[in-house]
Amino acid sequence: MLKPMMQANRRELVAALAVLGLTPTAAARVAAQGSGGGTSLGAPKPFSWAALQAQAEALARQPYRAPAKVAAAEAIGYDAVGTIRYRDDRTLAGGIRLFPLGRYAPIPVGIHIVENGQARAVPFSPSLFSAEAGHAPPLGIAGFRAMTADGKSDWLAFQGASYFRTAGAQDQYGLSARGIAIDTGIDGREEFPAFTDFWIKRTGAQGYTVYALLDGPSVSGAYRIDSTKSTNGVEQRVSAVLFFRRDVERLGIAPATSMFWYGEGNRTAARDWRPEIHDSDGLALLTGAGERLWRPLVNPPRPTLDSFADTNPRGFGLLQRDRNFDHYQDDGAFYDRRANLWVQPQGDWGRGQVMLYAFPTASETVDNIVAFWNPAEAPRAGQKRQFDYRLSWGSTDPTIVPGIAHAVDSWTGDAGRPGAEPTPGARKLVVDFTGAALAGLDRQSGVTADISVARGRLLAQAAYPVVGQSNRWRVTADIAPEGQSNGGGPADVRLYLKQQARALSETVLMPVFLP
Repeated sequence: MLKPMMQANRRELVAALAVLGLTPTAAARVAAQGSGGGTSLGAPKPFSWAALQAQAEALARQPYRAPAKVAAAEAIGYDAVGTIRYRDDRTLAGGIRLFPLGRYAPIPVGIHIVENGQARAVPFSPSLFSAEAGHAPPLGIAGFRAMTADGKSDWLAFQGASYFRTAGAQDQYGLSARGIAIDTGIDGREEFPAFTDFWIKRTGAQGYTVYALLDGPSVSGAYRIDSTKSTNGVEQRVSAVLFFRRDVERLGIAPATSMFWYGEGNRTAARDWRPEIHDSDGLALLTGAGERLWRPLVNPPRPTLDSFADTNPRGFGLLQRDRNFDHYQDDGAFYDRRANLWVQPQGDWGRGQVMLYAFPTASETVDNIVAFWNPAEAPRAGQKRQFDYRLSWGSTDPTIVPGIAHAVDSWTGDAGRPGAEPTPGARKLVVDFTGAALAGLDRQSGVTADISVARGRLLAQAAYPVVGQSNRWRVTADIAPEGQSNGGGPADVRLYLKQQARALSETVLMPVFLP
């Protein structure tokens, strides 16, 4: 049916597309895309970063109009969308291939190729894709990806709302970034602004600048994302210029979304045979004052929101520190290869807090972790805000330095002495540190653990070198959370290793729940 449709005039095409579930506005847009046919690009039009910002500002002065979903895309599920493939010979800008619409990405987006200050639209045509016989036909463009030099895999992808991600240094997708987060963790109020249009400029053999127009109920924005792939991973420089239609209570800048089902510390959550399943295992922070913090991720029994106040943070991000294949035993998803995502603010971000929102999950297909920067001053309607930052996607931990030991494992279990009756109303927390800073230290070296507990009591503690392990120390603490049985939160534990007044390790921040 689609092939004859492309031969119709524009009015007839709009009417026919409406049968697929498009509103007249959305149908007109797809019709305009489709009228070019093949891979012929639209007429060149001047394009600039300044012009995109002006477009976003003008958009913010207008009432928000939600983009229309293509109803027929609901029938194209995860497996079915895999039968629709972008044709290799239609590759754009040296390595860009397009995603088709499907159940999980049902809204068409605009794609433009930029060269020499001129932008040309990429018109949608079913001939851009090949579809297996008996399966759903292509309905539109949902996003795009950048291919590796050999064309066998991709390293950068934009699809769905304002989500984007890279394959890091080991050709393995995992966690995602977002352009913005609005009211995350506030029941029933979270918004998901979307990138509605993209302008793609090739900057090197494995480099692109992606310009994007963002729109949502509370905000519109212009984004410039410079992306470069190397053997060490992918580096991105992001500039976000935001224009607010209305007040926002909780603004999330440089948000990262990940999944943590279970790890070595909460095996009781597992139904699967694999020892661990997570895209990231901790939130790392390098504060404006230079303090190094590590918050191991947990799969909480109910939604939680942690806040870490700071001024001009030097960096934060969700990391996968555990890169031992034996700890996952996954030869398909390769969780040991999942990329880290490290955010480095550029310029003056002022006061605010890094927030970590988590909710329970019983599946590896649900992203249940979100981390972002929340400025102290909430944006108001009519305001303009700009945030510049750098994103590093790689397999090496950017927070590890020789002079400070870092946490490598954490567990919780019954409190009390092993073999004895468990201490009621308490849990044991165990954290292992490793690093050159611990070299040569033993039980007579004056090393202790500095431990403080909020919403709970410290019942017992110990710190000692692990027998037979080089430069590895263990901290144990029995913690009695207060008020959790009455609906209160977990005990919040803060601990690090020290020798007299000198810190030997980063600081670990850990929630302790009663079972």
